[in-house]
Amino acid sequence: MTKAKRKIEQSLRQVDAVAELIDARAPKSSRNPVLDRLIQKKPRIILMNKCDLADPAQTRGWISAFQARGIPALALDCRTGRNVGQVLPAIRELLKSKLAMWEEKGMTGRPIRIMVVGIPNVGKSAFINRMCLGGKAGKADVQDRPGVTRTNRWFTIGKGFELLDTPGVLWPKFEDPRVGELLAFTGAVKDQVVDTEALAARLLETLRESYPSALCTRYKLTPDDLQEGSGYDLLARIGKKRGMLISGGEIDTERAAAMLLDEFRSAKLGKITLERAN
Repeated sequence: MTKAKRKIEQSLRQVDAVAELIDARAPKSSRNPVLDRLIQKKPRIILMNKCDLADPAQTRGWISAFQARGIPALALDCRTGRNVGQVLPAIRELLKSKLAMWEEKGMTGRPIRIMVVGIPNVGKSAFINRMCLGGKAGKADVQDRPGVTRTNRWFTIGKGFELLDTPGVLWPKFEDPRVGELLAFTGAVKDQVVDTEALAARLLETLRESYPSALCTRYKLTPDDLQEGSGYDLLARIGKKRGMLISGGEIDTERAAAMLLDEFRSAKLGKITLERAN
């Protein structure tokens, strides 16, 4: 983390703005507080990726909340390309005064350099690929630049823009365990390092509070089913309804947990946001 932090800090001097990708399903927890401190006064836009998996009403609320803090924000989905075309115009608007100054000084040919940052699994690579392949420029021009580490790469996007890709960085310790839990729900923390059954049980406890109808609809549960027992009991109930049984009629809760996490992450449960804007 220290090495990555130093690299990002050094690279900030080379860019005009920062595009911070976050997960629209967990807009607060998917923001690295270390990155927030590093970026400080550098012009920034927040890109709420995976908006097609998130609750639209909550996404609108978060955009308003960021804008109230003076940070422009856009909802986009890099998988489909939704709203990606709005990013460069928004960055031009963000840098309007700087671009006017460049014009006065005769620096109109200077490219706008943007650093792309975010934690793992928020879609930075998908965003850059979409910008490269979906724009008018076609294939991206990838270069190694002096002073830039091997883990950072520059991409020329269209006419007059360059993107600097940086490695996704998770902070070493979550001060609030709930943050780590929410990131594990979305897949930002690898399933191999968590107890997936315990994680699925906690997800069910979260969803029965905020999206009970989604659980009832998807798994043919009743409101009474949701209220009875712990999250693990609910996981076992879902596993039984799905016929996930092993020898002796025992419920395969490990398989049920994997299924639940997959269906949440692919929005088969519906469009869900785990953190409220207010």
